[in-house]
Amino acid sequence: MFVIIGIVLVMGAVIGGYINHGGNIGVLIQVNEFIILGGAAIGSMIAANGMKGFQGVIKAVMGLLKPDPNTKEAYLDLLKMMFQLFNVARKEGLLGLEKHIENPEESEIIKKYPQFLANHHACAFFCDTMKVILTGAVGPHDLSEMMELDLETSHAEQRVPIDAVQTVGDAMPGFGIVAAVLGVIITMGKIGGEAAEIGHSVAAALVGTFLGILLAYGVFGPMARSMDLRMKSDEQYMNCIRFALFSFARGESPITCVEFARRNIEPAVRPGFAEMEKAVKEKDAAAA
Repeated sequence: MFVIIGIVLVMGAVIGGYINHGGNIGVLIQVNEFIILGGAAIGSMIAANGMKGFQGVIKAVMGLLKPDPNTKEAYLDLLKMMFQLFNVARKEGLLGLEKHIENPEESEIIKKYPQFLANHHACAFFCDTMKVILTGAVGPHDLSEMMELDLETSHAEQRVPIDAVQTVGDAMPGFGIVAAVLGVIITMGKIGGEAAEIGHSVAAALVGTFLGILLAYGVFGPMARSMDLRMKSDEQYMNCIRFALFSFARGESPITCVEFARRNIEPAVRPGFAEMEKAVKEKDAAAA
């Protein structure tokens, strides 16, 4: 959400300063320049990433309109859920977990945490890894390597829209120059005509360069950075699950497992140990 606010501030400051300096806003409205820049940006993105990649960019950009779901409360819920499930394994054995991980939507524990269920990648990662642990055929360090491979593959997929936006942003000044050169070509054909008409044509050509630079550093650059931060936030959430599962596979106690997970959380949203202990051991958690 803040990326939109930031972009609006950038545009407002630039256009506001231009108008305050006596500029005519109508001169900046050059439809042909918009067509050249917009078409070149979209076309190059599709050419480089295919339609699937372009759709991924649209999805990632729309995701920026929502706040980061990985808040302190979300992490507390995650730690509570994992603690309760690890407690089930301690009391009932590993087979006691089977009913929870086979159908997480029907699990009496997992369904209490709708945000985790809505995160399909996190839910699948947790349940699939737990199934591997239940087989007893994979050692802790092999399991760690398996989880790392899963997260690396996911990371590579998430980077595609970020790199696509950044690449187009880097190309926008060049596209702006292309638009300006086309405008200059048109202007050269008007040499000998009215001075006012030539001046208007030159101004229209320069709008292309202006828009290209503004979009590169005021829109695409910040957007790619915001997408990158969101991806890192998602990675941290997944690593929180990964370290808890690795600790569980080694036979650690439930509280030790969630403590390993807690230490992986960024300090800005990390609950304290006492806060986590109170949350995971509250009455309903103990009942589980």
